Amino acid sequence: MKRGPELLRMADTVIFPGFEGQAPPDWLRRRLAGGLTGVVLFSRNIASPSQVAELTAALRAENPCALVGIDEESGEVTRLEAATGSTRPGNFALGVVDDTELTEEIGRGLGRDLARAGVNLNFAPSADVNSNPDNPVIGLRSFGADPELVARHTVAWIKGLQSAHVAACAKHFPGHGDTSVDSHHGLPLIAATAEELHEVALRPFRAAIEAGVRLVMTGHLLVPAYDAEMPATLSARILHDLLRVEMGFEGVIITDGIEMAAVSGPHGLGGASARAIAAGADAVCVGGEHADERTAVMIRDAIVDAVIEGWLPEERLADAARRVEALAVWGASGHLSPAVPGHPGDVPAGLAAARRALQVTRRSADAVLPLSAPPHVVELAPEMNLAIDKGTPWGVGEPLGKLLPGTTVTRLGASTATGGAVEAALASAAGRPLVTVVRDAHRHPWQADALAHLLSARPDTVVVEMGLPGRSDFGAVHVATHGAARVCGQAAAELLAGDLSA
Repeated sequence: MKRGPELLRMADTVIFPGFEGQAPPDWLRRRLAGGLTGVVLFSRNIASPSQVAELTAALRAENPCALVGIDEESGEVTRLEAATGSTRPGNFALGVVDDTELTEEIGRGLGRDLARAGVNLNFAPSADVNSNPDNPVIGLRSFGADPELVARHTVAWIKGLQSAHVAACAKHFPGHGDTSVDSHHGLPLIAATAEELHEVALRPFRAAIEAGVRLVMTGHLLVPAYDAEMPATLSARILHDLLRVEMGFEGVIITDGIEMAAVSGPHGLGGASARAIAAGADAVCVGGEHADERTAVMIRDAIVDAVIEGWLPEERLADAARRVEALAVWGASGHLSPAVPGHPGDVPAGLAAARRALQVTRRSADAVLPLSAPPHVVELAPEMNLAIDKGTPWGVGEPLGKLLPGTTVTRLGASTATGGAVEAALASAAGRPLVTVVRDAHRHPWQADALAHLLSARPDTVVVEMGLPGRSDFGAVHVATHGAARVCGQAAAELLAGDLSA
């Protein structure tokens, strides 16, 4: 078999590369014109909705059927609003509210924003059941720990998004919720039996398939109940036998970022990509870290070489390319219907959801909300996983300062939350209310230590938990936002300032 143009074209079709810059580089324009079908946008490609619209128009000038994908979950994982923080809460807050009509409305609004920007493929929602509260990478990205709740909100989110003719993608198959390892760095092990997976982790994916989800994203997970040797992304038993045959999924299977250590570590980018296609994946997501033509060509050539060497059947590659091309045709066929005009005073759905997700626990008869004066706010900021843009703003201090001028803020991280720094923060709060903001305090001993120090000196502290609320018995008042999106901080600030009743 020769490295002919048709084989090269099919290999190009299944690669979804990223790129640098806020306009398409020459190499990407050239490759789109030559047969590349999909690209992925990251925060580095985004400055504003109008700029994204210009960018996607430039991409489609080269290939009118180009699939433009983005990892826009809302909440903590946002690309469109990475610079400002999301105006919509993430999945966990929506699961706490448990109003599927609201979840569908959130998905619909996001879909319309993406469609207006020219994005027709969204790598969301997370359909993972977050059954391990110590999970370092899913957490707030999941609708919750109850598989039925996760299933119904996954369906609602998909329906809303796809009503705007933006393809949804259920992830991370067969379920990343019951893990304690971040697959960006290592290979998580899913110890559940096949029966347990059927009842818990797979339930939201079955519901998503029945709802017509266009894509499923693989998880870089070792699942011995189905395959004791290969992670799901590289396992024919999981992608073909389970997802295609047993569960009946006919859409596009796309990998999670192929650069992630769980799969690229043992096999390299090219080897992992070719093995994923051989196992049943139809598209390879790449370019989060290696966003250049050399990487895209290297992966294409590795896929072609696998066909020539005989361990990736040409029929399998052709089937993958056909599925991607069919999705591209669907993506190019939609027309966004006019938006229903709003009314003055309407509360945006994202803010309404964030307000409804607040849970307040008063532990002292003297605990008073709203705050009696501008407070000092101490924000304990952990290092976030790679799915979350490190520059995305979060917290309560900034929005609270707008509502209560004179509010001051101290932000401490794992390396700066020393005893001296905590004492200095207490000094700044002398004679004033003290608000302490934490994020997944149950997973970070340094946060627990700093919080204990603050509470021992100031038992009247208001504690705001913006991650998973492991405990609600901290502080005179404990506020759980169930999310760290900007809109969640806004809702908490309104509550503290008295603009929102508790």
